[in-house]
Amino acid sequence: MSDTLTLTVDNNKGDIGDIVIKMRPDLAPGHVAQISKLATDGFYDGLTFHRVIPGFMAQGGCPDGTGMGGAKENIKAEFSKEPHVRGVCSMARSQNPNSASSQFFICFDDATFLDGQYTVWGEVTSGMEFVDGLPTGEPPRMPGKIVKAAIS
Repeated sequence: MSDTLTLTVDNNKGDIGDIVIKMRPDLAPGHVAQISKLATDGFYDGLTFHRVIPGFMAQGGCPDGTGMGGAKENIKAEFSKEPHVRGVCSMARSQNPNSASSQFFICFDDATFLDGQYTVWGEVTSGMEFVDGLPTGEPPRMPGKIVKAAIS
């Protein structure tokens, strides 16, 4: 299995750039497998970053753009001691720890209060400037879009 996810992102400023995420199957093999399958199937293509909070995180992966949708299958939590710091990618979920599905977030800054409560599955290795440039809001007026998600 590959260990890299590339998201091509349009931030609505005329810029399209790649966010390269090194996936961490050593921390979350089930989540990496789910994200890999969804990306390969084209699930993420065209979805938005529907929740972007400056100084905290950018969240995407909801098929209806509201934060309430997901893929058909939930994934059992794979919590670790890996800290939520700038560039870390983790799974969004409801109050049920085993409710992660397709939504994920990328931390803008340290968010260690999330440690041990959300599944860390990767880290941005390049293109963090594109994450930083995403339109903000809950949801943003014109949300940034995942043009293409690919495994390489």
